[in-house]
Amino acid sequence: MSISTGPFGRVAAAMVTPFDAAGELDVEGARRLAVRLVDEGGCDALVLSGTTGESPTTSDEEKSALVRAVAAEVGDRARIVAGVGSSDTRHTVALARDAEACGADGLLVVTPYYSRPTQEAVVHHLRTVADATGLPVMLYDIPGRTGTALTTGSLLRLAAHPRIRGVKDCAYDLLKSSRVMAETGLAYYAGCDEFALPLRAIGGAGCVSTVANIAAPLVCGVLDAYDAGDRESAARRHRALAPLTQAVMTGQPGTVAVKALLNARGLPAGPVRGPLLDADAGLTARLLALLAHAEAEAGAGAPGRAAADAPAAVPGPAVGAGAPASHVAGP
Repeated sequence: MSISTGPFGRVAAAMVTPFDAAGELDVEGARRLAVRLVDEGGCDALVLSGTTGESPTTSDEEKSALVRAVAAEVGDRARIVAGVGSSDTRHTVALARDAEACGADGLLVVTPYYSRPTQEAVVHHLRTVADATGLPVMLYDIPGRTGTALTTGSLLRLAAHPRIRGVKDCAYDLLKSSRVMAETGLAYYAGCDEFALPLRAIGGAGCVSTVANIAAPLVCGVLDAYDAGDRESAARRHRALAPLTQAVMTGQPGTVAVKALLNARGLPAGPVRGPLLDADAGLTARLLALLAHAEAEAGAGAPGRAAADAPAAVPGPAVGAGAPASHVAGP
């Protein structure tokens, strides 16, 4: 069964931004992590400087250096999407133009946060950014973080712009997603890992995955099975990943969890920047146990077990349990 790939690839890792022991940008670590995610993990796109990439605490200069380094390293094998969102239209435009100059293939643009603009103002902001470069734009709909949802009407209007090509969907509103996909050509990407398979099943283009930082082959495996027509295997793989997804994406920001896992396995990550705090030994041990469990499930090909069968308890609400405001997913 052949299913088309969207304009931003199919599986994009919401890549962490590696820092060194002193908390400074680790450019060489970013290169090594990008190679691992693309060449070993199977990701065909990388989203840089999203929330998982700690964009609120990285400078414009660091964002530029990150795009340049990763584009030079894997830009011939994966699409590089730069997060450029901010609550200031002029700043977002400047970031977008700089990302284009540094070699990005696309832009991730979140709705302006904190100031809570009207829908008319949000549409104007996003169109202004899309007008500023020649790159395709992925809108980022995550009202739980920004305080402002993209309404169905706004999405339908924005879809008319020739460079607005997709949506990173963290709105927890499949009815809205379904209608927009039905009435426009926008490519929908699940921004919450637990929705990667459900959204694909109703026509989504793929996912932007935080969990892929540490388990990219498992994330890709879910969609590989679905796209091959093996619905049973896709569902089993999805269920096997659920306990890890829950542990990574609830109870603490996903950045904290995946950096702990990457560090524990000797991969580039480093510390998080304040106000985030690094994972403690107990959380890291639980995460490692759940990662090993997910890898064993995928390797064994056994039917997925319930979360209660995992080797460690998972704190927090059930995966996808309702309110976007309490869910900390999304790069």
